Amino acid sequence: MPSDLRRTPHSDTVELDSPALSQRPQYGGGITKLTVDIPPSYKPTTESRHPPLWRTPEFLVYGVAFVVVVPIMFWIPMRLSSNSHPNYPLYKRKLSPGWLFGRQVDNSDHQYRSFRDNVPLLAILVAIFLVLKTAYVRVAASRFSVRQDTKLYLVPFLLIFSSLMLLGLHGSSALKVLVILSVNYAIAKYTGLSKLGPILTWLFNTGVLFAADKYAGFPYARIHPSLQPLDSLEGLYRWHVGFNITMLRLISFNMDYYWACNRIGLADTGRSLEYKERTTTYHPLEMYSFWNYLAYALYSPLYIAGPIMTFNDFLWQLRRPTSIPLRSTMGYLVRFLVCILTMEFVLHFMYVVAIKDTKAWHGYSAAELSMIGFWNLIVVWLKLLIPWRFFRLWALLDGVDPPENMVRCMANNYSAQGFWRSWHRSYNLWIVRYIYIPLGGTKNVVFTTVLVFTFVALWHDLSFRLLAWGWLVSLFILPELIAQYLLPPSRFGNQWWYRHACAIGAVFNILMMMTANLVGFVIGTEGISYLLNELFSTWEGIRFLIGSCVCIFVASQVMFEYREEERRRGIVRRF
Repeated sequence: MPSDLRRTPHSDTVELDSPALSQRPQYGGGITKLTVDIPPSYKPTTESRHPPLWRTPEFLVYGVAFVVVVPIMFWIPMRLSSNSHPNYPLYKRKLSPGWLFGRQVDNSDHQYRSFRDNVPLLAILVAIFLVLKTAYVRVAASRFSVRQDTKLYLVPFLLIFSSLMLLGLHGSSALKVLVILSVNYAIAKYTGLSKLGPILTWLFNTGVLFAADKYAGFPYARIHPSLQPLDSLEGLYRWHVGFNITMLRLISFNMDYYWACNRIGLADTGRSLEYKERTTTYHPLEMYSFWNYLAYALYSPLYIAGPIMTFNDFLWQLRRPTSIPLRSTMGYLVRFLVCILTMEFVLHFMYVVAIKDTKAWHGYSAAELSMIGFWNLIVVWLKLLIPWRFFRLWALLDGVDPPENMVRCMANNYSAQGFWRSWHRSYNLWIVRYIYIPLGGTKNVVFTTVLVFTFVALWHDLSFRLLAWGWLVSLFILPELIAQYLLPPSRFGNQWWYRHACAIGAVFNILMMMTANLVGFVIGTEGISYLLNELFSTWEGIRFLIGSCVCIFVASQVMFEYREEERRRGIVRRF
C-alpha cells in the first residue's frame, strides 16, 4: 500500500502515514516511526568493551608524563608574563590594576571585559527580576485562579520585564527590534502551511543580519534626517551586536510553527517530556501566538547571550513545567564561581591576550609560541563559558532549563565532531534541527558540513578570517569521517592496535582543531603563518613538534579511558 514518506526535522527518522503499518499507533493519526540506521560511531552506549586500564604499567607511564608536562605548560606562560621579562614593556600598557597578590590583570579582551566589568550590575538585575517575579506570582495567586500545573500565567510578567529591559539595553533602537520581530511573525502567520514560509524566513533574517552589520544598526538619521535626535537615545548595548542570537530564536519560532502546521514531528501524549521530546513535540496552533512569541524571543535571562532554546522547548517548560532541584541549581552556582576564579587566576598570572594583541612574541621559542596560542584558546573557552553559565544560571533560578553550552573542557576533546557537539552545544543542537537534518544529515555529510560551517562562520562575523576558519574546520573533519568509514569500531574495536591507531588519528585531529581555532578566534592567518614558520624552519621547532605529538598521543589515550570510565558509570554521551 502506498504511503506518504516524510522526514522529521529532529532526527534521522522517517514517518510513514499508512493505516496498514499502524498496528500500534505511537503518536496518533496512524503514524508509526521507523528509525534509519545510524553509523556505530554516532550511537551512545553505556557498555564498556574494556576493563579499567588506570593501574596498568602503560597508564602509570602516562601518569608520569602528566606530572612532568602539565606544570611546564603552566610555567611557560607565567614566566613570559613576569615583569622582568624583556618583552614585558611591549604589552604593559594593556594591563590593568588587579586584585590577586598585587598582580596586574590582563583585562584587554574587550568581549570578556564588557561582561567582567558589568557582573555587579547583572547580578542586581537578576535579583530585581526574581524579587518582582515572586511578587507577581503572589499577587496572581491571591487575585486570580492560577493553575499550579502550568506557568503560562507568567507570560504577562515576562513581557513587561523584557520590554523594560529591552528599552534599557537599546534605548530608541528597541523599536527597531520590535519591528523586525513583528515582520518575522507576519511571515510565519501569513505563509502557514506553504513552503514559502521557511524560504522567506531565512531570506528575511539573514538579510537583516547582514544589512544591520553593514549599516551599523540602521541609524534613524539614515531613514530621515528629522529622526536624527533618536540616535542620541541609544541604550547600554547596541541592538545589532547581539542580533545574531535573536535571529536564531526568530527562525526557530517560524520553523516550529511551519512544522506544527504540517504536523511534522511528535504529537503530544500528555505525559512529562524530556529535552528532545520538548523540542520536537509541536503545540496546538493557538499556542503560537504573538504574545508567546514575544515572551520567547525577548526572554530576559537568555536575551543577551543565550544559551539558545527552541520555541517548542521554551513553551513546553511554561505549559508543563519540570522540577529543577534547588540543590542542583546551587551546585551549578558553585561551579560557576569556580570558573570565574579560574579565569581570574589566568588573567592575573598569564598575560597571553595582551601578548597576542601586541604581537610581543618576537624572540620566543617554538614552545613559548605554542603555549601562548594554547592559553589564548583556553581564555576563549573560559570567556564564552562564563557568560553562558551566568545567563543559564539566571534561567535555572527562574525555573527554566536551557541546554548547557559547554559540556566538556576544551582540552578534553580528541574528535572534531565531538568537539563541535560539546562546544556551544545549544547552537549545535539548533544547527542540527534547523539546517543539518533538513539538508539531509548523514546522507549528504560532506555537503551539509561545508554549508553548516560556512553559515556558522558568517553568523559569527562577516570577515575572511572567520570564513577561513569555517572552511578549515570543514576540511579538517573529512579525515575523521574517512577514518571512521575505513576503520569502523564495530569491525576493529577489539583489536589490540585499534586504540593506538585512534590515538595517532587524535593527534592530527587536535593539531588541526587548534590550528583552525587559532586562525578563527585568536591570531588570524598572519599569526598562524608566523607560528608555523617558527615550528618548521628550525630543528628546535621540529623537535618541539615531535615532542608535542607524543604528549598529545598520551593525552588522547587518557581521554579514551576517561570515556570508557563514563560508560562504566552509565553516563551516555555522544561526544
